Amino acid sequence: MKKTTKQIKVGNILIGGGAPCVVQSMCSTDTRNVEATLAQIGQLAEVGCEIIRCAVPDMDAALALAKIKAGSPMPLIADIHFDYKLALQALESGVDGLRLNPGNIGERWKVAEVVKAAAERQVPIRIGVNGGSLEKELLIKYGHPTPEAMVESALGHVRILEELNYDQIKISIKVSDVVRTLKAYQLLSEAVDYPIHIGVTEAGTKFSGTIKSSVGLGILLNQGIGDTMRVSLTGDPVDEVRVAYDILKCLGLRQRGINFVSCPTCGRCQIDLIPVAEEVERRLGFLDKNITVAVMGCAVNGPGEAREADFGIAGGKGEGLLFKNGEIVRKVPEGQMADALVEEVLKAVNNG
Repeated sequence: MKKTTKQIKVGNILIGGGAPCVVQSMCSTDTRNVEATLAQIGQLAEVGCEIIRCAVPDMDAALALAKIKAGSPMPLIADIHFDYKLALQALESGVDGLRLNPGNIGERWKVAEVVKAAAERQVPIRIGVNGGSLEKELLIKYGHPTPEAMVESALGHVRILEELNYDQIKISIKVSDVVRTLKAYQLLSEAVDYPIHIGVTEAGTKFSGTIKSSVGLGILLNQGIGDTMRVSLTGDPVDEVRVAYDILKCLGLRQRGINFVSCPTCGRCQIDLIPVAEEVERRLGFLDKNITVAVMGCAVNGPGEAREADFGIAGGKGEGLLFKNGEIVRKVPEGQMADALVEEVLKAVNNG
């Protein structure tokens, strides 16, 4: 059961308080290049990204946020490190959220200025603890970035904001190791009622990163932990969003895109199934419909899976049976299976 946390609002998006887990990503573009950044944000919006974060390495980037905010179809979060002036300018540029650690901003009066400006604009702050940038004193105390060390770091940053009477907070604790990430988030969830942003940081390339993120985030979400999420991949951020939705879909928490089913192939398969499955998934990947499409390769499990799907193909010897809503539509030659299945799905979608 999902833990009920305090609810905050990032732009028009509700986070926590029973709201569905929100999918986020981060632009890989140079924030100072407004045109390229908005183009990438548009691509992310098309695949369902709900909140976007941009790096703010200098004042030019902070100033560029105003134009990015004006053109963005989703709430915009500024990623700030060390320089409180960048946070103030980001707020002036109209961002919907800040990601910063108040303990890294410097003197308390600097933090107070940022908090005052954020509170006036009702802009929440995400405290983002990362195992690779833990405070030196905690590394000395714990020896390395243990889950306990990261939680202590997060609670220290929270305390600074609470002492300034600010509670529009969400928290993340990220490390590249899945087991430590799980333990850290479990400890954090027990310690606070603020919304929690989950992720496995520096997870890796599309292949390895997807596996780490699916295991780590899947376990946390199944335990009721996670109000927002980002899948961190070395690659196109569009893939981060797609993987995030697939994780949520597997757990029955969110539905976006079709549910695609295909068999792993074996010696019973008498058609070249892999290219058929890949083509069907590619051509139907843009659909945001709650339907199941199955591509199966043999006569043992194929007809049953295809019959249970909304649309399916079950391979035989050089041909396949096309199913719709549990009924056989027709027999299709192997070379036409992908086209036939895709056309049947699109026809139903367009007529429905």
